[in-house]
Amino acid sequence: MQEDTGTIPAPDGTPIAYRRIAASDGGGAPGILFLGGFNSDMTGTKAEALAQFAQRTGRAYCRFDYAGHGSSGGAFEEGCISRWASDAQMVLDALTTGPQILVGSSMGGWIACLLAKARPARVHALVGIAPAPDFTEDLMWAQFPPEIRATIAREGVWYRPSEYGAPYPITRTLIEDGRRNLVLREPLECPFPVRILQGMSDIDVPWPHAVKLAEHITGTDLRLTLIKDGDHRLSRPQDIALLEAEIAGLA
Repeated sequence: MQEDTGTIPAPDGTPIAYRRIAASDGGGAPGILFLGGFNSDMTGTKAEALAQFAQRTGRAYCRFDYAGHGSSGGAFEEGCISRWASDAQMVLDALTTGPQILVGSSMGGWIACLLAKARPARVHALVGIAPAPDFTEDLMWAQFPPEIRATIAREGVWYRPSEYGAPYPITRTLIEDGRRNLVLREPLECPFPVRILQGMSDIDVPWPHAVKLAEHITGTDLRLTLIKDGDHRLSRPQDIALLEAEIAGLA
């Protein structure tokens, strides 16, 4: 099945780029919706591997870039969790049909939790890959030294070094908006299967954070898999194979 590519306008007119594969049987329920990470795009290793998986299994698959990411319009530094969750909800509503397996990588795991709260009837299952709910507060602000906090408060932005490329902006808007979207301060209703894949060698999202997420989820159909030598990306062939096996079991 050929992959459909295009853009869909957000309410403010920003073009949100997507790639979509229709189910080979005409139905494809449940489909797969991939939710990427902070400052990533839909052409990463896991997103591409899932496209091949969808082709092999005849399943519907959709991926996209948040505003300010990848091929979508908008400026990255103007983004925030509310905006990116809105982009995801628009894609879910406009570009997918029927129940979906939400596959959230890093920040995408937070977006998946917000989608599950907003559209529970559309969620067949949730798969988190090193999921990072509440990361702006718990993994950034809480760990920033006073001088970085002061820079963000004074200048509105601090540029964080990255081992994956150029430094990227952490804005005051991102931090403040993140506080309005926290999901780990109360029980998280997930009346559907949840699978969490987490590397224990992940320095960006430490594995106890995944345990914290699991503790907050109220549903009983939950499995957390800790990968001893897994890093944050979990993009090695054995990691991809594990991800595909989890999705196949849910589908």
